[in-house]
This record gives sequence, structure tokens and C-alpha cells, in this order.
Amino acid sequence: MSLLGTFIVPHPPLIIPDVGRGEESKIQDTVDAYKKIAKGIAKLKPDTIIVTSPHSTNYQDYFHISPGMNAKGDFRNFGANVIVEASYDQDLIKDIEDLASKENFSAGTKGERDNRLDHGTMIPLYFVNELYKDYQVVRIGLSGLSLKKHLEFGKLIKKALNSSDKKYVFVASGDLSHKLKEEGPYGFVKEGPAFDESITKAIRDNDLSELLNYKDNFIRKAAECGLRSFVIMAGTIEDEDFNSNLLSYEGPFGVGYAVASFLPEKY
Repeated sequence: MSLLGTFIVPHPPLIIPDVGRGEESKIQDTVDAYKKIAKGIAKLKPDTIIVTSPHSTNYQDYFHISPGMNAKGDFRNFGANVIVEASYDQDLIKDIEDLASKENFSAGTKGERDNRLDHGTMIPLYFVNELYKDYQVVRIGLSGLSLKKHLEFGKLIKKALNSSDKKYVFVASGDLSHKLKEEGPYGFVKEGPAFDESITKAIRDNDLSELLNYKDNFIRKAAECGLRSFVIMAGTIEDEDFNSNLLSYEGPFGVGYAVASFLPEKY
């Protein structure tokens, strides 16, 4: 299999030092885990990094794959003049789009609303770029379709990867619940901690099938943003012998941040 590893990462802008200006020290476990992930990716030396992000272009009934040769974005909206650039893997983009068309699956490059990189994509690339830059990117948005459809999309991506001799890693960008604390920006509901506990348990148990068992009402109350990103990732490694490792979990600001790796047994 050409997929060397998959990773779950959060995307709090303040984790970027020029944005956080010291506040990032309050999520030091997340920072340290992120750096460990970046070091692992640099060691794997992938040709392409596939990133799924809740903040890329998304539609209710369609998975959007960013088109074109390249893109860039910045953190000016967060008060920092930090720029991240990406060169897109046009071959893999075409392979996924062609396969989706062949299988009548609702995914492709049509309908891009904004070609700038979003922070859900830029943050993981920022950390990787500190150690490794010889790679291309495929950026994929989420959809309003069912969790099952997200899993099926992951399986479709896996099929496209298996037809190539390139080396890939998959980064599922997404935060957990945004409602962990009364003093947090979104307040507290009991479903918030329950959701995060369930997700982290699924990772520890290496049982990603649990990600498909959430009811829509529970997901909505938990105010998460990463579940569908994680489910696409789960589809790419379903039925493969990958070992899970939850590197960190914390939520001091009222938003849950999990960092995890899923690597083949040989690693």
C-alpha cells in the first residue's frame, strides 16, 4: 500500500507562535505532539500530503477537491503575517476525480469559492514545513452527506492511491467539541466532554468503526468540526493493519484538541 501513515491534528490558530504570542504555551502538549507528527512525516518523506479540512470549500451534497497548480494562504485574519504555500498534486487530483466520476460518486473540483488555503490546511503544513518541504498537496473539503458517505469517500481515495507508485500520507485536520467549558467561547453542554471522551477512546482502542455510530443530534450539540474529516481518513485505512497512538488530548480553552497517528505495523 502506498499510504505510509495517517494523522489526526487540530487547527487552533494560536498554536502558530506569531499568532499565539505566548498563549500557545497553554496547549504545550498539543504543540509537542504536533512537532512529533511533523518529524514523523518528514521521516516518511511522502511525495504528497492529502489534507481534509472543515474550512476548505464544502457543499451539502458534494466533496470538493481544490483544483489548480498551487495555492497559498496567510494568517492575517489572526493578526500574523505568516504565509503558507502549497503545490498541488494534479495527477492524484485527476485520479480521484476520474474515479469518482466512474463510480458516480459526488466528488470533484467544480465550484471552488475561494482558492486561498484555509487555516485547517495551513496549520499542519506549517509544522511539516519546518522539517520537510519536498512534497505536493491534495486539499479536500467535507460535505453535509452522511458519515457513511464520508467513509466511502475515504475508500475511494484509498483506491486511487493504490493505483499509484508514489508515497502518501493523510492528514485529517479537525478540532473536537467546541463546548467543553462554561468560560469557553462557545459555552458548555454535557455532550461536549462526552463526544471528546468517545473520540479519544476510539483512537486508543484503535477502533475507528465507532466514529460511524454518532447520532446527528448528538454531533450537533457537541459542536465539533473534525468528525467527518476523521471518518474520511478512517476509510483510507479500513481493513489495513495500522496501529493507533493518541499522542495528546487537551482542551483548556473549551475546545478539544486531539493529536494522533495511525501507522502500519512495520513502523
